[in-house]
Amino acid sequence: MLVPGNNNAKALKPLKWYKSLATPKGRLQSGAFIAEGERAVKQIISGHPQEVLEIVTSVASPFDYTGYPVRHVTDAQMRSISQMATPSVTMAIVKIPSGVFSGGLPQKVGDRVLLLEDIQDPGNVGTLIRTAVAFGFSGVILTDKCTDPFSPKCIQSTAGAVLSIWIRRTSRYVQLVDELRKYGYSLISGDLNGQEDNSTLSQTSKIVLAMGNEGSGLSQAILDMSDYRFRIPIDQNKVESLNVASSGAICMYLSSLHQ
Repeated sequence: MLVPGNNNAKALKPLKWYKSLATPKGRLQSGAFIAEGERAVKQIISGHPQEVLEIVTSVASPFDYTGYPVRHVTDAQMRSISQMATPSVTMAIVKIPSGVFSGGLPQKVGDRVLLLEDIQDPGNVGTLIRTAVAFGFSGVILTDKCTDPFSPKCIQSTAGAVLSIWIRRTSRYVQLVDELRKYGYSLISGDLNGQEDNSTLSQTSKIVLAMGNEGSGLSQAILDMSDYRFRIPIDQNKVESLNVASSGAICMYLSSLHQ
């Protein structure tokens, strides 16, 4: 049984409830995910304080968590909950935003949207989400075969930025892209067989930027829909290709140069 903190007024949940948040089923049932590390926790509290359900910690933190239920646990209990190689001493239990697993667009889409098709590595997905936030993208559409954006490793890679952008994870991603194109968005796809002229990225005001699976790239359905296919010019005599997170960062930076 967990040990209550000073401002914990609720009945304590069993340890297995916290462990369940490491699984997609557990997160879906609870409507919550774990953000580990004091830096990520502080960032989420600073930008989205209303989304934090409670704090779990194994130390007396100097950071002020007044207003939140705090659960104090032993080091052994924290290790059993944590999904990090080196367990953090503090984590936040955070609400998953509404609409993430719906098949529709939010009311306010914004001008730049990132599409991730079947990307498997949680580090890549988390880094791409974090980069999208950094370069002013409004939202991210993920296919239902992408890794869960609220998995522990993905959240760790976002460094707390996951709540700063709208997210949709759905099998209806092709329909969503088609809908956006009807609203005047251009679909620009990262493609090893594309063109090297990057002016389209910087001169397009409303954009859906598509990045594909680490091994197979984008599907033919997305490539056929594309208004432009962009290839990053690299020395292929020395390097065959770039990691999808690196490629996405370059493309998002170029798109951010639009005036």
